[in-house]
Amino acid sequence: MNIVIAPDSFKDALSARDAAAAIADGLRRELPEAALHPCPMGDGGEGTLDALIAATGAERREARVQDALGRPITAAWGWLADSRTAFIELAEASGLQQIARDERTALHSTTHGVGELIIAALDAGAETLLLTLGGSATNDAGAGMLSALGARLLDAEGQPLPPGGSALADLATLDLSALDRRLASLTVQTAVDVDNPLLGAKGASAIFGPQKGASPAEVAQLDHALAHFADHVARQLGEDFRDLAGAGAAGGMGFAARAFLGASLRPGIELVMDQVGFDRLLADADWVITGEGQLDGQSLAGKTPIGIARRAARHGVPTVVLAGRLGDDWQAAFDHDVTAAFALADGPLSLDDALARCGELLADRARTLARLWQIGSA
Repeated sequence: MNIVIAPDSFKDALSARDAAAAIADGLRRELPEAALHPCPMGDGGEGTLDALIAATGAERREARVQDALGRPITAAWGWLADSRTAFIELAEASGLQQIARDERTALHSTTHGVGELIIAALDAGAETLLLTLGGSATNDAGAGMLSALGARLLDAEGQPLPPGGSALADLATLDLSALDRRLASLTVQTAVDVDNPLLGAKGASAIFGPQKGASPAEVAQLDHALAHFADHVARQLGEDFRDLAGAGAAGGMGFAARAFLGASLRPGIELVMDQVGFDRLLADADWVITGEGQLDGQSLAGKTPIGIARRAARHGVPTVVLAGRLGDDWQAAFDHDVTAAFALADGPLSLDDALARCGELLADRARTLARLWQIGSA
């Protein structure tokens, strides 16, 4: 029996690697002879870099960069020397999890550190970049990244704009003449975990701004500022990417990646599965176990469990989801190749208790699945 174990991270509780280990532990108690194939996954959000490094054997490197508030931090990135490929996770430099709740400011947070990571990759000789978006603290449409890469964003008096999305309302000149020339020969693939456009009711500011500290008035302010930026970009490049699916990912970083890096935007889970050779694992699999913190109707937009289930279905392999919580409309997952789904809680739990016991609960649910499998195959 071959079982592929491919969870995403369980936010604030377990990394994807630790989640896979917990599931494997539960399975081994009941199925000691089974061939288990842990394959930590990610869909572009925080933890995707760890999943890529674990699956590909990439070298973990570090760089000193700015966080979303401009403070110095050490951020990791991945390097595959043979293929000259760099893995960069936005959340490493500009992640929401690094910012205390009372410090979060969608108006002024910056993606400058992401640009610094790209420079580190270029300095290493990168020819291909896989940039994963998700888990961001930012809403600046990639303006900070552009500044780090050499672009100049100036106001009407010729002064550089301050960091953050709100400042884009004062953009008068977008000078790309000093943009790092090495970008022209860099092939960029961008992993997104949402399909939102840049602007409007379903855009970056409206949907994701509030979790980054934006009030309703600030959401409107940001949407206006990003629209002004998009107008400048469209005039300068002769092409408008504001309505592109995924343009609103990571506070508009999807927009910037497509417009300025020439990136292709794909669901993050698809890119990660391709990178780790997931189809080879599925070829001999009897079933797949995946999971993440919450399964709900929004998961259909490109989250890990749905991507895994769709790919597994092509191989005729059933998929079981273990989720910290089954949210609104989770049953829709059954129409997208999920075979079964289970919540982890074994009784009334506070959030803190659920997070602390996540590994234990995953192992217990995996053990129960193994016992069900034994009955079905008897």
